[in-house]
Amino acid sequence: MRSPRILVLGAGGTGGYFGGRLAEADADVTFLVREGRRKLLDERGLRIESQFGNVELNVRTVLGSDVGPDYDAVILTCKAYDLDDAIKAIAPALAPSGFILPLLNGVAHIDILNEAFGRNRVLGGSARIQVTLTEDGVVRQLNDWRAITFGEQSGEVSKRVETLKALFEGTRGVEAYAVTDIIQRMGEKLVHLTTAAAMTCLMRANVGEIVRTPDGETIFLGLLDTVSDIAAANGYRPSSEFLETYRRTFSQRDSLYTTSMLRDVERRGRTEVDHIIGFMLQRARGTGVDVRTLLLAYTHIKAYEQRLAAGRFA
Repeated sequence: MRSPRILVLGAGGTGGYFGGRLAEADADVTFLVREGRRKLLDERGLRIESQFGNVELNVRTVLGSDVGPDYDAVILTCKAYDLDDAIKAIAPALAPSGFILPLLNGVAHIDILNEAFGRNRVLGGSARIQVTLTEDGVVRQLNDWRAITFGEQSGEVSKRVETLKALFEGTRGVEAYAVTDIIQRMGEKLVHLTTAAAMTCLMRANVGEIVRTPDGETIFLGLLDTVSDIAAANGYRPSSEFLETYRRTFSQRDSLYTTSMLRDVERRGRTEVDHIIGFMLQRARGTGVDVRTLLLAYTHIKAYEQRLAAGRFA
């Protein structure tokens, strides 16, 4: 049987890592990139630096102007604020029976993709990885997180999900999970991301630096409870296992864990604040949950955006 043709939108941190690991394992992978990234990939290859093995690969690339309906699967790894442009870019690429695996932060994108392509063509997906794209184009993994989780929105175990899992199981440096409750898991990840992004951006510090302060751990865990309560009021109560895991994560005094949103702030870039923290604040309306800490974090980042737009950074 022919191996599925996979298109990865972008070759940045998340897309570069998971797509690169598939390419390393000889999967049929092509990266849809812009001209500048294509030039760098042609000159230097796709480079991954990771404790699970460094690699330098010659990879296939395509520009948006050249893409055709040839791909069985599209792995979507854009930022949430680029979703509209991403939909326009991948629409011509999907084969008639093709499907999309989105690995965006949050959950709001699922409804948008369902409307654009049809629910039966969109999987749920989540990536748990800390990775960044360096200035010289290297995909650098920052810790040992390397999980990709996906499944049908309906909860069924489909052939395409099984095929995708088998492909990832043939890679190194990836833990792949095909699940029947992907929407619940995406909701839990949003709880994690909202809490972590709010605290690290508000404090401009990593987890360890925050919890080593006199009251940092208490505030951190209190915010986790707040966000969990909002999620529960909206129909996706986090499991006790999830809460136990992240109470430990947000209590580690030696932790270097930070968030992509803080890295975006520190490099003076756009953020996904509206799609993560703002989304959770919207869901808090009418729940009676006290969101003062979350609102403070949201306002802090929105004020940063005002300053950025005014060009008031040196």
